[in-house]
Amino acid sequence: MGTTAERLGRLVAPLAQELGLTVYDVEDASGTLRVLLDRPGGIDVDALSTATRRISAAMDADGGFAGVGALEVSSPGLERRLRTPEHFAGVVGERVKVKLRPGVDGDRRVDGELTAADGTTITVVPDDGDPRTLALQDVTSAHTQFVWGPAPKPGGPKRTKSSQRRAQAPADHSEATP
Repeated sequence: MGTTAERLGRLVAPLAQELGLTVYDVEDASGTLRVLLDRPGGIDVDALSTATRRISAAMDADGGFAGVGALEVSSPGLERRLRTPEHFAGVVGERVKVKLRPGVDGDRRVDGELTAADGTTITVVPDDGDPRTLALQDVTSAHTQFVWGPAPKPGGPKRTKSSQRRAQAPADHSEATP
């Protein structure tokens, strides 16, 4: 039969596929069933609303979710929680923050680029450049790290004094007369 989250995952998968979405994660958090959906290029509010209605109706029709306190349907967000080998494999090449269990050699917190992931290990290259290969069983929490770019300067690109003078000077459209 499985856990409530596993049962909901099996119920949601075909619904998500019909809507062109993928199930990123399903979790049971103290009576709240959380379904995280995604699609290439991101997911919008309309798709989440449609998915919520479809999932809620399917849960009602199933009858096995009567004791559920709440249903949350959302996107995984910019800084995605990484729990499964598939989550890690999907973000190779991105920045991650990883926290390791006590007793692991080296720093317990590793931030850097995820360069490799398989079913049992991940490799993270911190900013200092020394790659660390970590066992997934030693990871207590991990998420992607969104890096904000520089903000655009207000008013657009700066103009030089000469371009400002040209812009302010009236154009001379008179013709020379002999």
